[in-house]
This record gives sequence, structure tokens and C-alpha cells, in this order.
Amino acid sequence: MTDISAPMKAEAVEMHGHSPGVVLRSLVIGLTAFLTVVDLFATQAILPSLTRHYNVTPAAMGFAVNASTIGMAVAGLVIGFLSPHIDRRLGILVSLILLAIPTTLLAIAPDLTAFTVLRIAQGLCMASAFALTLAYLGEQCSSMDAGGAFAAYITGNVASNLIGRLVSAAVVDTLGLASNFHFFALLNLAGAVLVYFTIHRVKPMRATSTVKPPFAATVEHWRNPALRSAFAIGFCILFAFIGTFTFVNFVLVRAPLSLGPMDLGLVYFVFAPSVVTTLFAGKAVARFGTRPAIWGALAVAALGLPLMLSAHLLEVLTGMVLVGVGTFFAQACATGFVGQAASDNRGIASGTYLASYFLGGLVGSAVLGQLFDRFGWTACVAGIGASLAIAALLTARLTLDPRSAVSPA
Repeated sequence: MTDISAPMKAEAVEMHGHSPGVVLRSLVIGLTAFLTVVDLFATQAILPSLTRHYNVTPAAMGFAVNASTIGMAVAGLVIGFLSPHIDRRLGILVSLILLAIPTTLLAIAPDLTAFTVLRIAQGLCMASAFALTLAYLGEQCSSMDAGGAFAAYITGNVASNLIGRLVSAAVVDTLGLASNFHFFALLNLAGAVLVYFTIHRVKPMRATSTVKPPFAATVEHWRNPALRSAFAIGFCILFAFIGTFTFVNFVLVRAPLSLGPMDLGLVYFVFAPSVVTTLFAGKAVARFGTRPAIWGALAVAALGLPLMLSAHLLEVLTGMVLVGVGTFFAQACATGFVGQAASDNRGIASGTYLASYFLGGLVGSAVLGQLFDRFGWTACVAGIGASLAIAALLTARLTLDPRSAVSPA
């Protein structure tokens, strides 16, 4: 099997990056990312079915499904604090194996409370594996190939948004709700097997000059206006994303669109363009700067909002494509900025960003769910637009301190 930590050995490979070994490694990294977070948004494609099964409102079911973001936020902070002391390979393996437990139990969750708790547990395991894999790649990849490794990982995450939804819709439509969760538990275990056979020679962490305790480092990050704004932008991005792709499902299954379960799954091919465009976020930042890149991405997302109010399926789908492309692109740009803006303790800075990001998803599902239930889809879209506008205003504050303006691993 391919060891994803193996360095490139030939200069020609480093220059061109097209050897079979490099391609295989990128595929392995992308597949690892896919299997790590495939559970996160897959259930959004079956929200109408879950709402009927538990006999609850769209807002209540939307909050329960997105409760995984609570676990993601908590785990992001905890892993950021404890990362220097956790063995990467063992931590990723344990996280993915444990992830299969709540995934399996979701098949027999007796009520919405139990479902919510299990989704939180899934979030804890997913975020732990996610953060530790990013740390592993940052430590084990050379400066020459780190960009390709992270691009492969991000692409795997974006692909999970598309394929996870398609698979979930297909399994539920064919075999029922319970079989869906059993199938995804098998995918979690497949991820653990992949990690077991592809992550081998884990080198010790490089020594760092960090002397501040984690709490003091966190406080210092929050005192940095640029980092504080980046954390808030992450909050707004997932707030908008969750609001769009949670509650649009209910619009799609109602008249006049009236899509069936399998058709609803196929709708999520709208994420296919994002798989490609997200890869260019780094180049856009290098050429135009962080702020113009994020402003452009947010503008693309905003252009999609009025289209989603249409009664015509093609226009709604176009709007979804634009929101997906814009939010994923902005997320990639903001994540890169955090790595550059933090002069030290970057693991804690990244963990804080992830916690803010996922907290935005939780708040978005709660607030926008209430808007949807009480005032309808138009009010929900207005709330999404407000979140994008706030993110655009905050982007003006993303300026680097010259002392920290170095390329992150």
C-alpha cells in the first residue's frame, strides 16, 4: 500500500507532480478525507424522510441533523489544545472506529433527542479525525508537496458533500432509513482500514518554540483583530451554507417542484463545480489577495440567492451551484488566512477557527429554521443574505501583521 507520508524522491517529480506515485497518494489522501466526513451532510438529502419518520417540524429536524456541528466545534477546540500530545495515526484510527458506533445506533434512535445526541457524538469523532489528519499532513509533507496534499484533502471533503448525499438518497429510496445508517457505518470502518494500511512511518513532531499555555495562546489569538474577524467569517460562511442546503430540501419536495427522494439526491450534483473551483482558491489568493478573493466568492454566493426563490427547477439549481461554489471558495481562502495570520500556536488558531465555523452551522440551523417555519423560504433566504453581507464587511479587516506573513505548512 502507498504510505501517504512518503516524500517525493526525484526533482522531476517535485517539479511536475505527475508521477503515478504522486497521483496515487493524492487519491489516497482525498479518499481518507471523504470517508472521514461523509456522514456530516449526507443526512441533509433525506431530511424530508427523517421529518416524516419522527413526525417533527422541518426546523426541529434540521437542528437535530446539524447537531453534529456541536461535536465538531468542541472537538476542534480540544484537538487544537491537545494536538502536540496525540499520536496522529492512533488518534485518526480510534476516531474513525468510534465514529461507526453512533452511526450504527442512528438506525434505531427511538426519538429526536436520541438522534440529536448521536449526531453530536458523530461530530466529535469526525472533527477529531479531520483535525489530526490535517496536522499529520502539515508535519509529514515537504514544503514542495504540502500544497498538493492539502488540495487533495480539501477536494475529498468537498466531494463528500456531493457523493454522501447521492448515496444517502439512493440507499433510503431503495432499502429504507435504517439501512442507510448501517451503510455509512461500514464507510467509517473502511476509512479506518484505509488509514491503517496507508499511514505507517509517523515521524515525531518537530520541536516548536511555543512557550505559551493553550489558554494564553487562545486569548492572544482573540485579541488579534484580523484573526477575530477570520473566526467570525468562518461562523458566517457555515451559517449561510447550512441554511441553504438544509432548508432548500423542503422547498424541493413541495409544490411546484415536487421532487421525489431519489431526484432530491441527484440534485446534489450541484456540488460538482465546487470540487473543481475550490482547488483554485490558493492561486486566487496569491494573485489577487485574500480580501478580493473572499469578496469575489461571497458575491458569487449572493448572486445565487434570488435564483433559489424561483418556481423553476433549473433556476433553483443554478442558485444552489453559485452558493456552493462561493461558500466553499470563501472557506478555503479564510482557512489559509488563519494559518498565515497566526504568528505561532497555529494548531490552536486553526482549532479555534474550526470551532467558530461549526458553531456558525449550529446557530444557522436554529435561527434559519425558525425563520423557515414561521415566515417561509423567502425569509430564510434573506437571513442567509444577511450572513453573507456580514462576512463581506468583516473581510475588510483581514490584514496580515508583517511578522506573521509567512507561508503556513
